[in-house]
Amino acid sequence: MLSARDLTLRRGPEPLFEQVNFIIFRGNKVGLTGANGAGKSSLFAAIHGELGPDQGDIDRPSNLKIAHVEQEVAASDRPAIEFVLDGDTELRAVLAAIDDAERRNAPMELAELYASLQAIDGYRARARAASLMHGLGFKATDLERTVAEFSGGWRVRLAMARALGSRADMLLLDEPTNHLDLDAIVWLEEWLTSYPGTLLMISHDREFLDAIIDRVLHIENKAVRAYAGNYSEFETKRSEELALQQTLQTRQMKRVAEITSFVNRFRASATKSRQAQSRIKMLARMELIVPAHVDSPFEFDFAPPLKTPRPLLTVEAGACGYAGRSIVTGINLTISPLDRIALLGPNGAGKSTLTKMLAGESTPLAGRRVPAADLAIGYFAQQQMEQLKPDMDAFWHVRNLGGPDYATGDEQKVRDHLGRFGFQGDRAFQPVVRFSGGEKARLTLALMVARRPNLLLLDEPTNHLDIDMRHALTVALQSFEGGLVVVSHDRHLIKTVADTLWLVADGKLQIFDGDLDDYQQWLRTRAKEAQAVIDKPKASKKTRDSLTQLRREMEQIERRIANIAVEQAAVDAEMAEAFANSAPHPRANGAVKGAAKSGVSAEARLTDKSARLARDAAALEARWMEVGTAIEAEEARASNGN
Repeated sequence: MLSARDLTLRRGPEPLFEQVNFIIFRGNKVGLTGANGAGKSSLFAAIHGELGPDQGDIDRPSNLKIAHVEQEVAASDRPAIEFVLDGDTELRAVLAAIDDAERRNAPMELAELYASLQAIDGYRARARAASLMHGLGFKATDLERTVAEFSGGWRVRLAMARALGSRADMLLLDEPTNHLDLDAIVWLEEWLTSYPGTLLMISHDREFLDAIIDRVLHIENKAVRAYAGNYSEFETKRSEELALQQTLQTRQMKRVAEITSFVNRFRASATKSRQAQSRIKMLARMELIVPAHVDSPFEFDFAPPLKTPRPLLTVEAGACGYAGRSIVTGINLTISPLDRIALLGPNGAGKSTLTKMLAGESTPLAGRRVPAADLAIGYFAQQQMEQLKPDMDAFWHVRNLGGPDYATGDEQKVRDHLGRFGFQGDRAFQPVVRFSGGEKARLTLALMVARRPNLLLLDEPTNHLDIDMRHALTVALQSFEGGLVVVSHDRHLIKTVADTLWLVADGKLQIFDGDLDDYQQWLRTRAKEAQAVIDKPKASKKTRDSLTQLRREMEQIERRIANIAVEQAAVDAEMAEAFANSAPHPRANGAVKGAAKSGVSAEARLTDKSARLARDAAALEARWMEVGTAIEAEEARASNGN
């Protein structure tokens, strides 16, 4: 379907990769991996035709339809659902052609165009678009809102729905889970698993990759290597390859020993709950994948907290929300050292609002928040990243905001700390304004670690992190000696660091009895129940829309059949007159010959016209039967409440 031959791409004078060769076959679901800056997005741009190769070629069929998600969606007055439908260019072309044919009163064209619309299931296009938007978290009331009314993150979701609805042969998805919460990720995972086309995807979510892909293209050392299987299988194979490199052996053994020790310690203390057993399995698997990350530039840990009071934080009969409106009520909780808690819940249920209240960033709307006297919170959230000083460098941030351990004037200590988070050499002295989202997230984590917290409150800490940094964070959290509460759509992180799941839903906080697989099933059941409430009117609306289209076409056909009947009657009258005029007259032989000659010409013309009208009538009558059958089916569906 698509292949690269001796492909070279450059960024400035340096090549991202040189003379690489690979093939993507029809129906493949491929994960594109590699360190930040390796060239993943540049390869996407080359495949999509936005970037030309410096050398070599990318071969693809001329009719290959490729869709990708626009990361910047301009504000417009276009209704959201119309913006999504615009992604299906063939649908829009057929609808535009129907409008044009109706203006020109071209019945045969209309019959063919309506058949084309039915062939691409165009009558249900609007319902499909609404379903995609619902899966990505949009409410029914959002469908007719203008694009300009949505924030940047929600516009990216609109662009995602538009790409998914384009009926493309190949989808290019660059970090598709970045702006999604867990329930939308679960929906998208299921949609992509059943997607019949070819998929090429960049993602730092290993659980998401594992569930979907069947091949990996890995960019490393200016080369692209292909691996069969999902992401876990790729990690295992790469671990085996790296294990052969003697220079990495000591570091590899150290990391495996650390993970093994933690697995054994947790196994000895864990209960027999499903969540505990699930976590043991995930931790045990980490022993196998650690070697795949031994050449990562990130390796850090949390120094022991200065004090670990018990409990760290208590909330009694609490409520949290914003603008005076309660989102979660009846909150009673206690967090102690070594508690490992993940907050789960649907989009908008209040997970971030609760975390903000626990952090002391907002006051409870009811009840009491009781912190320990020596509580030291490490709070990671989007607003924490936004509080970085854009004109100051990473070194200044750690020296001035990293706590007493780094304010002593020991420059090397600050640089060593920053180096563990990927800020080596001169990078430590570049202003934050030049940093990418991932670099800002790493600096925020570096500050949090430097302050030696005894309670970590992490709200989507992995949003901007690549796989290597996510792995380093996971390993560091396993040995953290304080309490932990995390909100994340990264299921691998939750499975490997949390042993208790709390559910925020329907305005309440409660312990979730089960593991993440149970939670995903809970989400599906909840979605089906919610859908059942609105399905009947929704289905009726779909049926009404389809019936309206079909009846409109039926009226066009019947009107044209009636016009043809009138034309046919006129032709029949002309033919009768022509035959009468062509009869010989005994008194005017010359004139008769001329008239006969003219009559024969008129007869031929009229005969051709009569035959054409008969063919048109037959075609329209056949289409009339098809539309009538379709209307009967839709009416039966409507009578059943569908």
